[in-house]
Amino acid sequence: MIRHIVFFTARDQADLDRIREGLETLGQIPHARHFEVGRNLHADRLTGAEVDFVVYAEFDNEDDLAAYKADPIYSRAIEMVKPLRDMRIAADIESG
Repeated sequence: MIRHIVFFTARDQADLDRIREGLETLGQIPHARHFEVGRNLHADRLTGAEVDFVVYAEFDNEDDLAAYKADPIYSRAIEMVKPLRDMRIAADIESG
């Protein structure tokens, strides 16, 4: 299984609802076995880094993750969110 974790920070806090809306459209892509978008509850107390949203998805394999990223909905979500975000960090890890 592949775990896909992405952190987002808004450029402007006034855009949080629009960012969440854009990220939630990714849940319409059928290749994930599990998908969620969550608002970060607190800052990293060690570094002070702020993250506004976390996207977490699980895929059966790398082919499903690649299909997710190739879906047109993925491109549209990027178009919606990229101009509004300040930071994006993504990680894909194999689990199990």
